[in-house]
Amino acid sequence: MQNDIRILAIHAHPDDVEFQCAGTLALLRESGCEVTIATMTPGDCGSAEHDCEAIAAIRRDEAARAAALIGARYVCLEFRDLAIFNDDDSRRRVTEAIRRARPDVILTAPPVDYLCDHEMTSLLVRDACFAAPCPNYATRQWDPAGPLARIPHLYFVDALEGSDRDGRPAPVDFHVDISRVFSTKREMLACHASQRNWLLRQHGIDEYLDSQAKWAAHRGAEIGVERAEGFRQYRGHAYPQDNRLLTLLRQDGRGGAVGR
Repeated sequence: MQNDIRILAIHAHPDDVEFQCAGTLALLRESGCEVTIATMTPGDCGSAEHDCEAIAAIRRDEAARAAALIGARYVCLEFRDLAIFNDDDSRRRVTEAIRRARPDVILTAPPVDYLCDHEMTSLLVRDACFAAPCPNYATRQWDPAGPLARIPHLYFVDALEGSDRDGRPAPVDFHVDISRVFSTKREMLACHASQRNWLLRQHGIDEYLDSQAKWAAHRGAEIGVERAEGFRQYRGHAYPQDNRLLTLLRQDGRGGAVGR
């Protein structure tokens, strides 16, 4: 068991994590890791029936119930949809969230995706990881947490359907076999019931759960397993270079087990 290892999964909106990395989080929780799921916004623009405050309350509750299914904690940074920007205040807010979670490993949005909120989340989290251990970088938040001991391991989840903003393939570095826990991933996404009608109206997507299953099967087929999730590790200067995520999962990133 790995009770002293903390994982932070932070993406833009409620249900992003469930689409892209909930299977991996379920496996990490099984291994004893502490998991926090964070969203930058409460998804306040994700409805044509409710006003911003009403849908935000609904979606916070959905996200908390999804996290609870694997014994994870949910927090919202309370940015607003389509209003996440790479500026000084935003970077300090994200740094504070990371310092409070004190993660060893962070999973976040990909640098290139179909939506500005996803891309800005990725950029802010990347830079906040670097800032989090700096003692002189004050977050200017209420009751601030202390700096981290080191830069966390940082991973980017898949872009939606593995494509960049122009529909070109966005490759991943490695895969995580989630076949055994896919039913949990599906159950977590099902908590976000408010989003089916919204996605049908705005994105032309019905079959909310089936689209999740289809992509997991696609990534799984790439490594010869039933279901998988894809990731890229950020290995920029000063960031950790070893693949802590695969070590924790005891997988080789190609569909095989390690050390079992």
